[in-house]
Amino acid sequence: APSLLIAALGPIMLRLAGEQCDGTITWMTGPKTVESFTVPAISAAATSAGRPSPRVAVGLPICVTDDTPGARSRAAEIFSVYGFLPSYRAMLDREGAEGPADVAIVGNEAEVAAQIGRLADAGVTDFAAAEFGGSADEVRRTRDTLRSLL
Repeated sequence: APSLLIAALGPIMLRLAGEQCDGTITWMTGPKTVESFTVPAISAAATSAGRPSPRVAVGLPICVTDDTPGARSRAAEIFSVYGFLPSYRAMLDREGAEGPADVAIVGNEAEVAAQIGRLADAGVTDFAAAEFGGSADEVRRTRDTLRSLL
């Protein structure tokens, strides 16, 4: 049977995901929050329900670029709404992020690979990339970098 992951950010939904599902998929949730809040909450619920370790999928904006400030500015504009929606705002606040641009994965190939590695170190089992390259070169570099990490 296919795995069932549900969108769960807060404690009640994370408990439900851990007890009844195979895991969660989050959006706008950075590595600090995943490590200190998401993974412990969903894992405790899975353990108490006698279920296996849950999957934790994280979706974040990503752009491989040589213009990190420009890409962060673009991310701030494109993803600004998430800074105002209460559930995502709560995740950004837990992370200590001013807005969505602060959790976006941005930088050159090595920097982006390191940021994705940090997610894995935090307990992320699956990464959902939301690319937002501003040029064909950024899109190509982002996709090439992601492919290299498979």
